Order: sequence, then C-alpha cells, then structure tokens
Amino acid sequence: MQGPSSYFCAVYTLKKSLGQHFLHDENMCRKIVAQVRRTPGMRLLEVGPGGGAITKYLLEWPDVDYKAIEVDEEKVVYLNKTYPAIAGKVILADILKAEVPFEGHFSVIGNFPYNISSPILFRMLEWEPQVDEIIGMFQKEVAQRVAAGPGSKTYGILSVLMQAFFTVEYLFDVHENCFTPPPKVKSGVLRCTNIQNPHGIDNKRKFINLVKTAFNQRRKTLRNALKGLLPAEALTDPYMDKRAEQLSVADFVTLYRRYVQP
Repeated sequence: MQGPSSYFCAVYTLKKSLGQHFLHDENMCRKIVAQVRRTPGMRLLEVGPGGGAITKYLLEWPDVDYKAIEVDEEKVVYLNKTYPAIAGKVILADILKAEVPFEGHFSVIGNFPYNISSPILFRMLEWEPQVDEIIGMFQKEVAQRVAAGPGSKTYGILSVLMQAFFTVEYLFDVHENCFTPPPKVKSGVLRCTNIQNPHGIDNKRKFINLVKTAFNQRRKTLRNALKGLLPAEALTDPYMDKRAEQLSVADFVTLYRRYVQP
C-alpha cells in the first residue's frame, strides 16, 4: 500500500496500482508542516509530493531551498502546472534509486508511500551524514516500530538502526478520515533528529548486517542467531544468552565494537 501522498483533485487520477490515498485535511497538512524545524537558508527535500497537499505550504517559505522527488510523472506535470513556484524543483525519480539531491546538509519531509516506507528509511540511513531531520508520515504500526524501545514486541531492526543515528519521536496519529479514500490502516507522524553518530559506528553496512542477522531469528538466542556471523569466541559472551529484542542500541554497538568493527 502506498501512503497518503497528496490532495485529491479531479485533474489527475488516483492510481490503484500505487495504492494511493490522498491527504485532504488542511488542518492536518498544516500540522505536519509545522513540525519542521525551520531555519533560514535550510535545504528541504519533500518525498512524494503527489498533488501538493503539504507542498503548497512548503513553497510559501521564501528562506528555504526546497526540492521534491516524485516517481509519478502525472503528478509532476500537475505540480508544475498548479504551483508556478515549484518550477525546476521537482525531480522525477524513484526515491530508492535517486541521487542525493543536495550538497551539504538538508532535512526531509514526506507522506511516505507505505509499501516502501522501510526501504525509504534505509535510504535515509545511507544519506544520514547529510540528513539533519526527517518528518515523515507512516503506517502507524511502522511508526510505532521505529520508535519502540527494547523489550517490546514491536522493537526490531528499524528501531535499533534509526535510534543509533537519530532521536526518534512519535508525534501524533492521523485519522483515516483525513484521506481520500480512507485507508484501512491508521497513520502516524514521526520526527527523527540526527544525533551525529554518537556511537562512532564507522562501518554502517556491517552494523546493519549485525542487527538484521540478530533479528532475523528473533525467537532464538543470539548464540544461535549470530553463530554464522561472529567468531567462535563471541559465542561465549553473556550477551549470547539473550534474544535480539532484549538488547538496547548501546548493547548492539558493544557487540559491533567487540566482534565486527574492522
């Protein structure tokens, strides 16, 4: 399912192939936009502007260097015709394949397509050295998972990885009636604020692989889940008696430093 990405308008079509649901509640649009920590001269990327539900508010900010990435060519045509201020600022591309849109630091906002929201967050992790803040709408279940702490059933791969690099705040719910057509799932908005890699993770790919491997068999102890990844001496570590969901972000960093870090 694709997340709510734009205001419904008869000028363009709602595409079932993309599972589109359009945000139409103007109060909610303004509430989402208000979460951006706006600073003069900041760079801001909108992911999936669709028909411009929040775009029209972002374009009112004269002191912001705005760009958008949109995969649907029909929506790009609509945006350019409807909002003259957006000329030259929309990139027709798939966010999962697009090049980083700015040099230097930037923030991200978007009503993220629900069917690719997790891959989008992994993309944000790739761009993390440049991404100061993410304001994103997700399926509520995914948003809660990203914000979850250790010991809960929803705590998982994205919880650890995002919280290793960002402070994650669950901001508020978004009611189904804010969309056209109303989705069958609830929605939630997150703020993720970059904390400048406080753990000193210098090989993100290896850290991600450690966390993914640990949670891929989350019912097993780490001794069983990680035996194919870590050296033999690691399997006697007291951490190995625990399951992945019992480890904090700091615990995973400790395992990374002891046994994985190059």
